Amino acid sequence: MTAIHPLYPLNNPMPKATAEAPIGIFDSGIGGLSIAQEIAHYLPHEHIVYYADTAHVPYGPREDQDIRELTAQAIEWLYRKGCKAAVVACNTASAFSLDSLRAHYGENFPIIGLVPALKPAVLQSQTKTVAVLATPATFRGQLIQDVMERFAKPAQVKVIPITSLELVPFVEAGAQMSAACLQTLQEILQPAVDQGADFLVLGCTHYPFLKTAIWHIFGHKLTLIDSGVAVARQTARILIKNELLFEQVRKDVVRIECYVSGQNATCLTPILTRLISADLTWTIRNLGV
Repeated sequence: MTAIHPLYPLNNPMPKATAEAPIGIFDSGIGGLSIAQEIAHYLPHEHIVYYADTAHVPYGPREDQDIRELTAQAIEWLYRKGCKAAVVACNTASAFSLDSLRAHYGENFPIIGLVPALKPAVLQSQTKTVAVLATPATFRGQLIQDVMERFAKPAQVKVIPITSLELVPFVEAGAQMSAACLQTLQEILQPAVDQGADFLVLGCTHYPFLKTAIWHIFGHKLTLIDSGVAVARQTARILIKNELLFEQVRKDVVRIECYVSGQNATCLTPILTRLISADLTWTIRNLGV
């Protein structure tokens, strides 16, 4: 693959966006819609343009440089689309790309990333044992390592890393409650429960869509934590800081405008109907159409 991650300086920069411009959100697939919905509910007057790189999902098993290049391509698309800020709603992409993206685009195009919500789990754990469910690539990144070093280690909390390459495809297919998905969750999470974990950090934006399945298997043995609300609050802070928060009531505006790179909008439509809250309006279309 030809290297496409950011080059310096930024060529043909876009004019600084106004508050009326949309928030751009990117994920490797449809999992980042868990973040998009939190932002849409927290910031009820904002319009969201969502880029799902379904042509290359999942990112978890990919090489580090491949992840950087695909992420750079997606963020550049949102930038050229006229977005006022970009949320990298993918833990794997955040783990490898945030610093370079922020240096590339500068202050006029804020980049907001994700870190698995390990800190609140560490602070609240009664058993001093928490599990983190994330992709292999997320665990290779420095962000999660820094959080473990800063919070888990001083608190003497044991962190159990759990990875699976099978879960993201279940969500992409709308098969969260299938027998195969339930069996996979049972197999990968039971050892953590047996070791006394009382919190499970959902370290991938696809995984909040597995909450019902996890509760179905384990009941209240595991308290589930994800980054959705924290990211929505951080997005609001960044927009306010940059005088980009839109606070007027919009009429007849679609709240979440989805684009998919895998030319599979038709297949995803019934899945998004189940995943997106009924109070949010949305559309989905293939890139280039």
